[in-house]
Amino acid sequence: MTRSPADNLTVAAHRATLTDRYAAWRELGFDASRCPVRNVLDHLGSKWSTLLLIALAEKPMRFNALLRDVPDISKRMLTQTLRDLERDGLVSRQVFPTKPPSVEYRLSPMGESVLGPLTALVGWAEQHFPAIEQARVRFDGGEDAVAAPEGRVALAPVPAGS
Repeated sequence: MTRSPADNLTVAAHRATLTDRYAAWRELGFDASRCPVRNVLDHLGSKWSTLLLIALAEKPMRFNALLRDVPDISKRMLTQTLRDLERDGLVSRQVFPTKPPSVEYRLSPMGESVLGPLTALVGWAEQHFPAIEQARVRFDGGEDAVAAPEGRVALAPVPAGS
């Protein structure tokens, strides 16, 4: 895929910004308690956090509704992830005075503020997923592996004279 000159300027601007931020973190000694990458993005980058934020972007949901919406998450992991998101201020939890009490989860204002960057990241992942899968196949099969049309790994022919 080739880039336009405008894309190259954008890449250069992003590279410069990230390089400056990285240098600032390095000057702080990469203190984990003050590092936004390890301290904040670690939580946001987990697959469950991202999926739950996306699910809650649609509407507030109860625990069991979230469990049905993300069927491969365990109850334990759902509980832990919701607690982490609530602790980080991204999700709010409302308890209703019913018998038994019912609980609803929704995005907090800060949780809503992450939807823009999350939308961009999800779009990037969707756009690049096929290329990433191909790269994984090549990597897992070694340098000489190429993806076969059916998705199987096939070795590239050995050049004559080898």
